[in-house]
Amino acid sequence: MRIAYVFLGAFLAIAQSAYAEVASPPVLAPLKRQAQAAELSAQFLSRYSYKAVPLDDALSARIMDGFIKSLDPDRMLFLQADIDRFMSDRNEIDDAIERKDLKIPFAIFNAYEQRVVDRMNYARSLLKQGFDFSAQENYSVLRDKAPWPQSEAESNELWRKRVKSDWLRLKLGGKNDAAIRETLDKRYENTLERAYKFKSDDVFQSFMDAYSTSIDPHTDYFGAAASADFNVSMKLSLFGIGAVLQERDDYTTIRELVPGGPAQLSGKLAVGDRITGVGQGKDGTIKEVVGTRLDEVVQMIRGKKDSVVRLDILPADAGADGTHRVISLVRDKISLDKQAARKTVLSVKAGDATRKIGIITLPVFYEDFEAKGKGDKDYKSASRDVAKLLDELKQEKVDSVLIDLRNNGGGSLDEAIDLTGLFIGNGPVVQQRGSNGKIEVKSAEFAEPVWTGPMGVLINRGSASASEIFAAAIQDYGRGVIVGEPSFGKGTVQTVVDLDQIVRNSKPEFGELKVTIAQFFRVNGGTTQLHGVTPDISLPGLSDPTAFGETSYDNALPWAEIKPANYARADTVATLLPTLQSRHDARVGSDPDLQRLLKDIADLKAQREKGVISLNEAERRKEATAREKRFKDRAEAGDGEDLGDDGLEAGERSLSADIAIENARKNAKDVLLDEAAAILADEADLQQGVLKAATKQTGKTDGK
Repeated sequence: MRIAYVFLGAFLAIAQSAYAEVASPPVLAPLKRQAQAAELSAQFLSRYSYKAVPLDDALSARIMDGFIKSLDPDRMLFLQADIDRFMSDRNEIDDAIERKDLKIPFAIFNAYEQRVVDRMNYARSLLKQGFDFSAQENYSVLRDKAPWPQSEAESNELWRKRVKSDWLRLKLGGKNDAAIRETLDKRYENTLERAYKFKSDDVFQSFMDAYSTSIDPHTDYFGAAASADFNVSMKLSLFGIGAVLQERDDYTTIRELVPGGPAQLSGKLAVGDRITGVGQGKDGTIKEVVGTRLDEVVQMIRGKKDSVVRLDILPADAGADGTHRVISLVRDKISLDKQAARKTVLSVKAGDATRKIGIITLPVFYEDFEAKGKGDKDYKSASRDVAKLLDELKQEKVDSVLIDLRNNGGGSLDEAIDLTGLFIGNGPVVQQRGSNGKIEVKSAEFAEPVWTGPMGVLINRGSASASEIFAAAIQDYGRGVIVGEPSFGKGTVQTVVDLDQIVRNSKPEFGELKVTIAQFFRVNGGTTQLHGVTPDISLPGLSDPTAFGETSYDNALPWAEIKPANYARADTVATLLPTLQSRHDARVGSDPDLQRLLKDIADLKAQREKGVISLNEAERRKEATAREKRFKDRAEAGDGEDLGDDGLEAGERSLSADIAIENARKNAKDVLLDEAAAILADEADLQQGVLKAATKQTGKTDGK
């Protein structure tokens, strides 16, 4: 094993040779508590994970590979010489963690910061010159498996094409050269400035992410900030002022005011206002926050319920030297209703009838564990909210209910079970096998279902975990029709472990682990692991299954199968599927919206497989003209407006322009949802026909 100072000396040599004319960012060093947290995490993960993986040289190598990939996924920053130096310590991380030594990842991160600074300064220097867009050149947009540049000259050539590509996008978007130079200079400067704002906790979080996901794809480490965000996502609430913030040109800017929150009710804040200072309490000193990282400003604004926070505000319409005002707000509980279950009703023609389809969109399986544990009868819960929406839909006399779980990455297992119970009543929902091989059947325990009518589930590649448990149970019971893309394929269960509680630490220092503890299985005995849930009726999707989903992970658990649970399956949906499929196929063939979507998907797939874009202006304008014609045809057909590609990134447009684009996307026609609703309308139509036929037959029998 090498001595640490030899390793550090190698990086000092890189810095002196490659960055002699560049101001170096602060050198970050590990803290004692981080080294302790890493060693404590290693003890736990080596013993208690569902797939216990020893911390040895093999795992050390995977951690190293994962850490480097997280820093430079497109292989645009490091040189091959850097990688060679890193790899000399590829098998040393395990020993270093055990002796509470984090110098290796911190040295790599410090080298990464230097490379960012160097590359951004080089990119900015290229803006002083123009580019020849008549040349026949291509730029590779898929570099995750490409070799690292062998030399600084090779890296320079790579970045020349990168900057040329950025410039051409803006030019095609209608910008003149002066505006392009200004936009790109600011873009690269912002990236440069972020490199100087990294802190020790950022390095440690990145390293622990690489370590935890080297065990399995869904084991995670949460530092203090990540832990707070995870808890907020499950509770759908926090204590603050009720404002969505965004960093724009070094200012923390009000992006949105949450209805009913202190900020909105006060009438003292408006969208676009900039927060330049934050003070605690009625008399606390106001600390300037211009140029401060957004996450740090957010933490300063959040706080205990009924406490006071004072904000120094530069109004949206004021210049940099405009008059400020100081406002005081009392923090309160903020409900994040955008992530809560919500409903809408669509009227859809099916056969000779018009069917009302109730659509419930559920972005996440949320549950306020803390409030539930305290006995709060009104704790936030996905299944309870959906139950209320189902009651409302019954009052509206809908014919069928569609649960939209697209891009729902999961959440609470209990909520998935209870949500299933709303449609099946009582019965097994999922089987869970722990690391000891013991299988536990988890059941819904409702006296009767809340909704007994026709129903279905809409899924896509982003539907994972709890979403797959629910969709799989509905499919296995034959309770409803599953529509969409094959789901993510995550068939494992995690729990959150507080490392400070384990060592009985009186204050939070070590963070939390989200650890895989079990694998879940469908009631039919199969698992969604790797395979996901296969829809009964498939809809097209934009995602790339090779890059997104469980199959994209090289250390995912294999598919498995156990004995089925004892459950009663209905064959109603299976009987209707051939007719539902034929009606769907007929619509696909005649619906121009679906045909355009299929064309978009084919174009996107072709571009992905191509992996390169042309840097020739004439070729790109030809492509842009064809794309604009397609959008124009859609707009004339009433299918939304052409958002185009202006070449700008988030935060580079005016705030009002960004919000307008976001709203346009939200309001765009949801072709897949419309088709899923049509399938559900067909299901309701067919089921009613079956019911009428059965009633008629029963009447004849009774009359004999």
